[in-house]
Amino acid sequence: MAIEVGAKLEGKVTGITHFGAFVDLSGGVTGLVHISEIADNYVKDVKDHLKLDDVVTVKVINVDKDGKIGLSIKQAIDRPEGSVPPQRERGPGGGGGGFNRGPGGGGGGGSFNRGPGGGGGGFNRGPGGGGGGGGRPFKQSSGKPSYGKPTFEDKMSRFLKDSEERISSLKKNTESKRGGRGAKRD
Repeated sequence: MAIEVGAKLEGKVTGITHFGAFVDLSGGVTGLVHISEIADNYVKDVKDHLKLDDVVTVKVINVDKDGKIGLSIKQAIDRPEGSVPPQRERGPGGGGGGFNRGPGGGGGGGSFNRGPGGGGGGFNRGPGGGGGGGGRPFKQSSGKPSYGKPTFEDKMSRFLKDSEERISSLKKNTESKRGGRGAKRD
C-alpha cells in the first residue's frame, strides 16, 4: 500500500514512548505520531491520551526519503470550515522568565503566553524578586483582514516591533539607573 501525504488512515497503537506513539497502519507499515500531534491541548504524558492497541484515525503529514512516516491525530479530526482549533497551552503554569535579579529571583512568563496560567515576566529586581503580569496577547499587525492564522510576515513584523520596544525600554531603564550617557560619576 502506498502511503501518501494528506491521506487519512486508521491504525493501531503498537508502541508508546515519551516523545510520541508508534502506529501500525497495515501491511507492517509503521508511522510515528509525535507528542505535539496527539491533541490540540498540552500533552504532558502520551499515556494520558493513548494506550497500546488503541485504534486511531491519523493523517499522514510527511514521508521521509528513508521511509519514516510522520502522522498526526489532531490534524485527522474533521472540523467545520472556518473553525479554528483551540490554542495550544504551554503546559501548566505557562511561562519562562527573564532578567530577574536579586534574592528570591522570581518572575516567569513573557510575551505570547497561551492558555490558562500563562504568566508575566519582565525586568524584576530586588529582594523577593517579583511575579509579573499576564504577558501581551498576539495581535495581527497588517492592515488587511485576517482569515484564520496570521502569516509568517505578520508574525515577523510583530516580533520585530515588540523587540524594538523591549530594547528601547531596557535602554531607558539602564540609562536612568546609572545616570545616562556622559553623566558625571562620583
